[in-house]
Amino acid sequence: MPAPELLLDLTLGALLLILAVAALHGQRLYTGIISFIAFGLLLALVWARLGAPDLALAEAVIGAGLTGVLLLSALGRSDSGSEPAPIRAPARMLAALLLGVLVLILLLRAVLPLAQGPQPLPALVASQLEASGVSHPVTAVLLNFRAWDTLLELLVLLLAVLGVRQLRPSGQPLPGVWPLLQAWSRALAPLSVLIAGYLLWRGSHAPGGAFQAGALLAAGVVMLRLAGLLPELRWAYWPLRALVLIGLALFLSIAAAGAWLGDGWLSYPPGWSGPLILLIEVAATLSIAASLSLLVVGERKELER
Repeated sequence: MPAPELLLDLTLGALLLILAVAALHGQRLYTGIISFIAFGLLLALVWARLGAPDLALAEAVIGAGLTGVLLLSALGRSDSGSEPAPIRAPARMLAALLLGVLVLILLLRAVLPLAQGPQPLPALVASQLEASGVSHPVTAVLLNFRAWDTLLELLVLLLAVLGVRQLRPSGQPLPGVWPLLQAWSRALAPLSVLIAGYLLWRGSHAPGGAFQAGALLAAGVVMLRLAGLLPELRWAYWPLRALVLIGLALFLSIAAAGAWLGDGWLSYPPGWSGPLILLIEVAATLSIAASLSLLVVGERKELER
């Protein structure tokens, strides 16, 4: 590796550690949240350096963007934003350091064997790629060879939406709209739809897919909502509930159909892998976009029972 690239990678690694410590041990919550957002953006650069642009985009949109908005929104509705965090005892700091060293050792034990020689899994995926229905190995793994993982991720996202709805909202309205945000939202929101559609299409043969596309669509919805260009997103609105559920429902339906008519759960019939994966990707994109939008800018009024 050339010296400039090595220096860049070492600098990125050092900055990640510094921002992680600042996010966890900052004296003020606001400082910790800003450090967390900066950590997410820097981690997106690291993923890009590792040749994983799909993960880089997902980290930038979800990790730094939408999660950052959630944390800042929670801080704005609390009374502890300006108060310094309590100073941690040296014993707790030492325990946190030892835990970090232990996690680092476990990660090294998992990663170092990968550099000792060729690994069988890439060749195994490549040998079955033609039968998977797509031409990109990551999409083949996520939606064919290990489709259960993706199905459970959609279930976790749905449970997150339902869990947030059980919390007691504050009922505070959105702050005043920033005119510059309102002006830019009209131009950026259509671009988010176009780029999301491109990422969804690209996922079959290159980095991309439902999670990246759905996150980008959700970012566009959040931007429009914060700019006052969209009405309040309500769970009571049945088309929105349908969008949240359609990804998981369709995925489970295809899995059950495979068990009933085919060779087993999530075993696609020969020749149908490509169309079924595309159908799942489209439904998952809509579900992810609707779920993330509800989590960030959903209704704030307490449910009446």
